[in-house]
Amino acid sequence: MPNRVVDYHIERLKNKSVEVRLKSINELRLIGDPAALEPLEQLYHNDPEPEVRQAAQAAGLEIFMKNRKKS
Repeated sequence: MPNRVVDYHIERLKNKSVEVRLKSINELRLIGDPAALEPLEQLYHNDPEPEVRQAAQAAGLEIFMKNRKKS
């Protein structure tokens, strides 16, 4: 079953506003769904803003580690 909240925040990673992208990165970090890992990785590699890239990297690492402990 698709997670609409996760999908919503993944879509917001494409928003022009740095603040919107950062808020969605944080929400995805809090939710911790591994479905966010690939979009966060893409953001880390491609976003023009260093602050967004850093936040995406930190959130992706946190989500990865949370989910690694579960398995």
